[in-house]
Amino acid sequence: MHEQDLPPKPPGIAAPQERSTDHALDAHPSLVERPLRTLKSGDVFAVLDNYGDIGITPDTSEGLFSNDTRHLSRLQLFFEDTRPLILGSVIQSDNTALTVDLANPEITREDGSTLIPRDAIAIERTKFLWNSVCYERVGLRNFDRVSHEFTLSLSFGADFRDLFEVRGMKRARRGETETHVSSGAARFAYRGLDDRVRRTVLRFKPKPCQLRNGFASFGFRLEPGERTSLLVTVACDLIDVSECDDHLLMSAPGVPPKDFSRAYQDARRGLRALTASISKVGSSNTLFTDLMSRSTSDLYTLMTRGPDGLYPYAGIPWFSTMFGRDGIITAMMLLWADPAVARGVLLQLARTQAVACDPVADAQPGKILHECRSGEMANLGEVPFGFYYGSVDATPLFVMLAGQYFDRTGDLPMIERLWGNIEAALLWCETFGDRDGDGFIEYYRETENGLANQGWKDSHDSISHADGALARGPIALVEVQAYVYAAKQAGATMARALGLGARADNLTRQASILRERFDRTFWCEEIGSYALALDGDKRPCLVRSSNAGHALFGGIACPERAARVAQTLMSEGSFSGWGIRTLNVGEVRYNPMSYHNGSVWPHDNALIALGFGRYGFQLEAARLFEAIFNVATHEDQQRLPELFCGFLRKPRRGPTAYPVACSPQAWAAAAPFAMLAACLGLQLPAAANEIKLVDPVLPSFLDDLIIRGLTLGASQFDLRVHRHQSDVTINVLKRWHDSNAQLTMIKTK
Repeated sequence: MHEQDLPPKPPGIAAPQERSTDHALDAHPSLVERPLRTLKSGDVFAVLDNYGDIGITPDTSEGLFSNDTRHLSRLQLFFEDTRPLILGSVIQSDNTALTVDLANPEITREDGSTLIPRDAIAIERTKFLWNSVCYERVGLRNFDRVSHEFTLSLSFGADFRDLFEVRGMKRARRGETETHVSSGAARFAYRGLDDRVRRTVLRFKPKPCQLRNGFASFGFRLEPGERTSLLVTVACDLIDVSECDDHLLMSAPGVPPKDFSRAYQDARRGLRALTASISKVGSSNTLFTDLMSRSTSDLYTLMTRGPDGLYPYAGIPWFSTMFGRDGIITAMMLLWADPAVARGVLLQLARTQAVACDPVADAQPGKILHECRSGEMANLGEVPFGFYYGSVDATPLFVMLAGQYFDRTGDLPMIERLWGNIEAALLWCETFGDRDGDGFIEYYRETENGLANQGWKDSHDSISHADGALARGPIALVEVQAYVYAAKQAGATMARALGLGARADNLTRQASILRERFDRTFWCEEIGSYALALDGDKRPCLVRSSNAGHALFGGIACPERAARVAQTLMSEGSFSGWGIRTLNVGEVRYNPMSYHNGSVWPHDNALIALGFGRYGFQLEAARLFEAIFNVATHEDQQRLPELFCGFLRKPRRGPTAYPVACSPQAWAAAAPFAMLAACLGLQLPAAANEIKLVDPVLPSFLDDLIIRGLTLGASQFDLRVHRHQSDVTINVLKRWHDSNAQLTMIKTK
């Protein structure tokens, strides 16, 4: 993410002395004090409190959002004008719906006597999203031995705030909102300054006994044991002003909502269809099985189907859109389990690849998208992220992913289709990416509104020298050179498969030269690792950071350097016990509560684990996996957070949360898949029609592992991996189709 797009700083965490020119955001204390629940379907997501309400506390991230606009800013349920009592609140295991169990508070008469005793009426709220509609059923049941009459009421509102406004940005001007209330429905419409009309329609069944702007009330009488329901739908849509007259403005948006039960069945069926092709992972450890189930549900909740297939949106609430880097890395980590995700990511990013220079968007020909936004502020240029290309790493990562996808699937027609995009990306690396011709890719922002830092650690203070001084650009990051090296190698493999031998030889030669130059320039014996970066004067940033681990992931590190890097990363100054910190304890800018200077990120650790596995350090990969698994056991619903604080692990205590971390987050959810592959040394080369496990290990929390539906070409396998102390055995439980596919376990140690 980046500073404009990173979440607010938690209360009590001081900002560094330097002031960023990016959009700084403040956190509301309620983000820390109250648990939030999230739902997503397509381009619509909801952030709710644990009651299922929206907007009880103002100025938070709560709301129903569609295409970067908050279409519903308030929806609050009251029993006799009092908030119900909460009993429990949970997102269902497949992420389809939020279920909240409530009960009535005690209702008294004016003389103080009890009219309705506490807990007489059970209230169950079920909420889910489907096809741009939020559905809610409020189930009611009288558990008392006498009948009761009571009133339920809903307070509601739609502020149509842009997502960046919700996060704290101020605007000089806004559009106009109109409202209309009729029998059984309330309608809101916002005429934006971008010539778009955004509409929200609430419908109620049964019809309210009282309905006015922002308020609806319903009267009920329940006999002992009797049940009934209140149904509410909230529909969102967007149209151009040119298509809209006053009559259309207040008409119902889109297709009318479906029946609640039918829509609920469709939503669950749709989610099952998304996960049909992924390999399923189970184990003898039920907590680990739960983690993999939660990660799978989170990943496919974040998947959004477009014309080119699936694309994992980055995270909720701030990043529920297409990010290039996040989508690529998520697809990489998930590639062994579901290569269809990589296909969708590659095609969508190829479609949006830059073809011209645009300084405002930080775009040059061949560059891969950083993010895209569709809200009013992006449309008007108030934020530069309509289609924004300000990341230095997404372009080589795109070529890396294409190569990994080809190795995994053997899908040569796909590579033929993408070859022009791959060549354009490689050309960008050689030209615009390396403007000074020193052989390394650097970044600097084209305008003051762009990102100051354009690697994955893109907060303004994340790249510094050993004395704490911020590095000045253009900046060459250590991990980006590794990605370029891997991209050139992948490009050579794909070129050779396409019959382009001369191009393949040239790319192989370029990769070899880069590796030698990288080793001479970036290796820093005094810190036992690679430099974090080179600044604009080509001075190395002698800072021990997790970035160096990505050199192992990309394969650019020489074997003897890789061993030193692994040792440094697993030292106490780097490894907290919960994972590898983004910055070592001894560095001047180390702060375990910071976003990028001492925190721990699951996806960062997963990429490092893949690097460990690549160089034969499976035991270190297993140790990382165990640490991240232990984090999940302390988290709500065993959901790995975007990041957490980098404090040292202590007995009888869990990890310290970073309070406004996104949840769910795509690459955090994908991290366990990558870590499992790293430990198993799992390789799936389509050309060899072979499942290979090189020096496989299982972490200590796993005795038995079952992988079901692992695909390789036309073959499909169910595998069992069993740990015998420090050794493992592999068994094929079942295989389908092509009997020529081989399973091979290789031990080099």
